[in-house]
Amino acid sequence: MTKDSVHHSDLRAKAPSLAAGMAAADHGPDIQLAQTRHRAALVASWDITPGSTILELGCGQGDMTAVLAEAVGPTGRVVATDVAEPSYGAPVTLGESAARLSAGPLGSRIDFRFTTDVLDPSVEFAESTFDHVVLAHCSWYFASLAQLRDTLARVRPWARRLWFTEWDLTPASDDQLAHLLAVLIQGQIEAAGSHGQGNVRTPFSREALLRLLPEAGWTADGSRPVDTEDLQDGDWEIAACRDLTAAHERMAALPEPLRQLVLSQTDVLQAVAKPRGNRSLPAYTVTAR
Repeated sequence: MTKDSVHHSDLRAKAPSLAAGMAAADHGPDIQLAQTRHRAALVASWDITPGSTILELGCGQGDMTAVLAEAVGPTGRVVATDVAEPSYGAPVTLGESAARLSAGPLGSRIDFRFTTDVLDPSVEFAESTFDHVVLAHCSWYFASLAQLRDTLARVRPWARRLWFTEWDLTPASDDQLAHLLAVLIQGQIEAAGSHGQGNVRTPFSREALLRLLPEAGWTADGSRPVDTEDLQDGDWEIAACRDLTAAHERMAALPEPLRQLVLSQTDVLQAVAKPRGNRSLPAYTVTAR
């Protein structure tokens, strides 16, 4: 067994303690543990060694940030960026979660930078500043695929390797159809110009990402499915979709043909979704150089 494999095994074992250190664990410890375990398994499968430097885009409340900080060890560094304000998020804001992490044992390894868009010319790093750039379950927040492509192109000189994870639009089983419908409905409403602050703004397929990477200067060298069995995101997006389609102002802004299509799709969602415990879509991870 290699030193790195021992380190990665330790990372999975540390998921409970990492989860307990998150501010959101105060509100839902089991949920936080499932989210942290998912990310620990991801990072354990990546080639991230102690002492590494990482640029994380779309860090949000730091679920992945904490795992990355554990992976790089005391001599490593994670620069965690997000375009959102520190006041964004509920029941715990981004700022509150970052403050908890910064005050804990991993704090010295993390540099949180909120309200930071790497497309802003004022944001600049020297070539090869980072060993890795990470985007984990954040790319559907982008306003468009063009914005994602430009972002990946901007960070290309700064990092040697890309680790990318997102939900897969291709369901593996029928009980994932409700999550898929909720995602597609939200994506259609956003694409029609009725914009909100939800998690889903530009849903795209794994194949679309693989077509986009060469345009941004990256060469994919691996892709595999990721287990999401214990994650609750399916329920969350179904609830968000129901709230969205019940919002009169957002729906009224849609062209009438699209509004009727969305309403019909929402009828189907209501028929196939369970009150709770809906199975989340699968996810995938792509590595690139």
